[in-house]
Amino acid sequence: MSWTRRPLTLLAVCVLLAGAAGCASGDARERGSGASPTPVGTLLEDRDTEGRPYRQVAQRDAPDVGIEVQPDAADGWDVRLTVRKFRFSRAGAAGAAVAGRGLAHLYVDGRLVTRLRTSEYRLASHLVPRGTHHVTARLYADDGTAWAVDGRPVESTADVTASEPGPGATPSASAPGEARTHGTRRIGGRGSPDRAGTAS
Repeated sequence: MSWTRRPLTLLAVCVLLAGAAGCASGDARERGSGASPTPVGTLLEDRDTEGRPYRQVAQRDAPDVGIEVQPDAADGWDVRLTVRKFRFSRAGAAGAAVAGRGLAHLYVDGRLVTRLRTSEYRLASHLVPRGTHHVTARLYADDGTAWAVDGRPVESTADVTASEPGPGATPSASAPGEARTHGTRRIGGRGSPDRAGTAS
């Protein structure tokens, strides 16, 4: 009886080792080629202003982004993103489109300011001079394609109005300004408080 148990044990060990080796080699192939295990979404002909194609996904699977912009104590602007069905990839991630992964591009008046792998960023005051400006966060996959739903990029925009301080006031204490949020896709409908501290 002991001799029959031994071959079965060896066979089970061989099957486990062969399975592990097969999985490892498959993972290595995927990492080496830079391709995701399964295709994600559909590439569209439409492109963003930088020429990057849109990667359309179904609404039920799509990531979401919201943006909130608030004045900070140093006369700049704090930007906070809220994401859903989305995780920021670490720097150096493989250049493949993986569902719900990637980074955000931050724009001021349509001009790229930075690429974000985190939900918070500080905009320097010179990037938002006096007047009304549009601060937009758009989500991208790690292969550089823009996540899209119904042919439109997944993004959110805050309208920010910066004003000069009143006479005798310090800029950080009472420079009036306001920010309102709108977007193609966003979480919530939060407006941002103005520089005087009241909600817009």
